[in-house]
This record gives sequence, structure tokens and C-alpha cells, in this order.
Amino acid sequence: MGKGQSKSRRKTLKKQAKQNKKIEKLLAQQNKAQDTEIKILLLGTGDSGKSTIVKQMQILYKGGFPENDIENYKNVIRSNIKSYIKSLIKSCNQLNLQISEKNAEIAEDFVRTVKKSSPDITEQVRESIITLWKDPNLKEAYERRDEYQLPDASKYFLDRTDDICSTNYKPSPDDILNCRIATVGVKEIQFEVNKHLWRIVDVGGQRSERRKWIHQFDDVSVLIFVVASSEYNQSLYEDERINRMKESLKVFKKTVNNEFFKKKDLVILLNKIDLFKEKIKKHPLTKCFSEYSGDQSFEQTSEYIKKKYLSMVKKKGRRITPHFTCATDTDLV
Repeated sequence: MGKGQSKSRRKTLKKQAKQNKKIEKLLAQQNKAQDTEIKILLLGTGDSGKSTIVKQMQILYKGGFPENDIENYKNVIRSNIKSYIKSLIKSCNQLNLQISEKNAEIAEDFVRTVKKSSPDITEQVRESIITLWKDPNLKEAYERRDEYQLPDASKYFLDRTDDICSTNYKPSPDDILNCRIATVGVKEIQFEVNKHLWRIVDVGGQRSERRKWIHQFDDVSVLIFVVASSEYNQSLYEDERINRMKESLKVFKKTVNNEFFKKKDLVILLNKIDLFKEKIKKHPLTKCFSEYSGDQSFEQTSEYIKKKYLSMVKKKGRRITPHFTCATDTDLV
């Protein structure tokens, strides 16, 4: 090899070495960033409370909600209370409950003329909602909501109709936490705690949304699976023949034993425990688990549900942390 070629080769090697150092430095920076980044994937079936947990992070670590979001929630809440009353009126017919004679005409007119998709509420609509919500048969229909589809938070909002319909109404953090909007697609929130960047990813839980979960599996630090413990006696929105908790168990088993997750830390959030404590007093756990033979105490029934989920995990020795929680309780979260 001539001197010219040797000199050229040394120059090329020197250039490559310099480039390699740049790449190694970049990779080291990326590795350091990954070491300080925690990606949490929130999964669960529809209406389990995943999005409420994301809202709590917004309150706790992002300073609350921007004004445009608050305005959007106000419109959704106002539309929802009209929708709740219409659902209750319809359910009275399904459940053979007779609305009182003096309210029957109001109910008929409400169903015929009020558009639930609009956030606008007139004084007449406000009065109709308040009057109908006082009707004892609509109250009974609410108590029997496990027999049809009605959000648990409907009572929370209907009790506040006067405030919600006022011209200066602004949703409180509790109002926003209780307001349900089905997650469509993928939502993400980022915040920093103790020099760590936390990325919480919320993926829609409805059946049509679950196919998107697989695309979120990369680089997950922790999987949090959210369970609505109070829905053991309710059916799916998408298919009323199927029990919600049975569907949740099926999805949980399939998800946590997926090849992507076998070595990942797992947190099981048994959510809506406040509603479960009240419901278990009236509705036996055998409505979901016919083989259950314990008593109806909160302690025994909640423990049984917890063990049901834990039994679905195939890999032994995996770090799993179950928690009973109430996602709308900021202090608890």
C-alpha cells in the first residue's frame, strides 16, 4: 500500500472513530433518558375508571385542567343529565314502573322534544329534570340500573341539576372526575416527579378499541390493569348477554400473559370500591360467580374477586401489586 493510500486510510479511520464516538455518546444519552423515563400503560375494559386516573394525574401533577377542557366538560355534563333522564324514563317502561300521573305528561313531552345531544338547557327543561328526578319510580329505576345501562355517576349529576343549569356554572374537579367520556384511541399524559419523566398511556377499553393496545406495548415499565369491582352484576354496553366482570377477567388473562408483558411489573387496581361496598349489601356475588360460597361481607367478597384476578396470571414469581381504590377520590389516588 502506497504512502498516499495509507494516509487516506488513516484519515478515514480517524473520521469513523470520531463518528463512532458521536453515536456512542448519543446512545448513552438515550439510555440515560430511558433510565429516567417511566412508561405506564393503563388497560382495562370500558367504564373501569382508567380515564379518571389520568384526570387525577392532571390535577395532582399538571395543575388542573385548562379552560377549554373545562368548557368542554360543562357541555358534556349538561348533555348527559338530559340523557340520564331519558334513560330513566325509558327504563320505567322496561321495568314495569308506572311514572306518577302528574309526571307522565312531563316525561312524554321531555322524550319527544328535548335533544340530549345539545348542551343548551332552558328553564322549562331544568324544571322538568328536577321534577322527574323526584319521581319515586325514576328513583327506583335508578336503584335497578344493573338491569339496563345507566352510568353510576348519573345520581351525582342529577342531584346537582340546579347548579349545572345555572348560567355561571363551572365544573369543579369532582364534576370532571365523575364525568364519563369514553376513551377513543390513545391518550397520553406526561409529568415529572423526582427527576423521572412519567408517561401514562390510556387506551380505550371498549371492544372496538382493544386492537390498538398491541401498538402501545413497546418500552412499557409497568402495566396497570383497572377493574371496576362494582360491575360484577352488570352487563356490557356492547353485548348485554355478557357479564362485565367475566369480560374483564377474560381480557385480563389474555393481556397479562401476552409475550410482551411476561416480565413486566403488574399493578391491579380494583376500582370503584365505594360503589362495591354499597352494592354488595343488596346484590350477592353469586350473580357473577355462581360457585362463590362465602358470606356477603365486603372483606370476603372483595378478597374473592382479588384472588380471581391473581389466579389468571400464569408466570409464577412475577411482581404483582393489587390495590383496592376509588379513582374519584384524589386523596386516595
